[in-house]
Parts: sequence; C-alpha cells; structure tokens
Amino acid sequence: MPSGGSDPAEEFRYSFGNTISPEESDAAWERYAVPGAGHVLFEAAFANLDPHAATAVDTKRADRAPLLLTAGGEDHVVPPSVVSANANLYRGSTAITGYREYPGRSHFVGGEPGWEEEADFALEWAVEAANQYSPTVVSESPRR
Repeated sequence: MPSGGSDPAEEFRYSFGNTISPEESDAAWERYAVPGAGHVLFEAAFANLDPHAATAVDTKRADRAPLLLTAGGEDHVVPPSVVSANANLYRGSTAITGYREYPGRSHFVGGEPGWEEEADFALEWAVEAANQYSPTVVSESPRR
C-alpha cells in the first residue's frame, strides 16, 4: 500500500491503476471510484474462521454453473497466487472450472489497454463451457 494511505486517488493508483499512467489512473478514479462499506472486506477476510459465514462457498458442488477465474499478473488487490489457490479449491468438483492469468495486468481489467483480449477469451470460454454444461438436478427438501 502507498505510504500514508490518506490520498484516495493514490490508493486507487496502487490498487487498480498500477499498470497504467498516473494520469490515466487519476482519470479512472474520478470516473469509477465510489465509496464502499469496509465491513464487507473484513467479513470476507475472516470467512475461513466461520464455516457458516455468509461468504461460505461449497467448492465441491457438482451442480453449479461453469466458473472462470482470471488473474492479473500485477494485481495488487487479489494477486495471481490467491486466484490460483482459489481455482485449486474447486478441483474436488466435477463442474467446469477454468483459470487464466494475464501477465502485466492489474485488477482494473476493464480500464487497461488490451482489455478486449480478456473479454474475448471470457466470452469464448463461456460459450464453450455452456455447450459442455449439463446441470445435475439435485433434489432438496423444502425449507421450513
């Protein structure tokens, strides 16, 4: 994180605009940044300590839709090692799961030059996955 941590544009530049020019990052911050609640981040960060957390995910579910996880090689928000580790959590599922890393990219996927490459890949992957996808019908008891 940038030292001081008090300038929101500087924090955005470090977290999202680290692969574009400072001017481009500042313009993106002006256009896209919105304040958000911090407690959501803490809830997600400590989810592993509570097996019944609102953020809990059943990574072994076979009847879920296809899932593609992508990572930017220069992402300061969710580094590729974290995304790759998350993708590996789904190995126990027979559902379709994909992983793709983009070297030199940050967390600001839609704001970087070349974003079309990622969008094209995701679309092609989704179409292929949809053609392979056959959901398993799971019978559940009605909730009381």
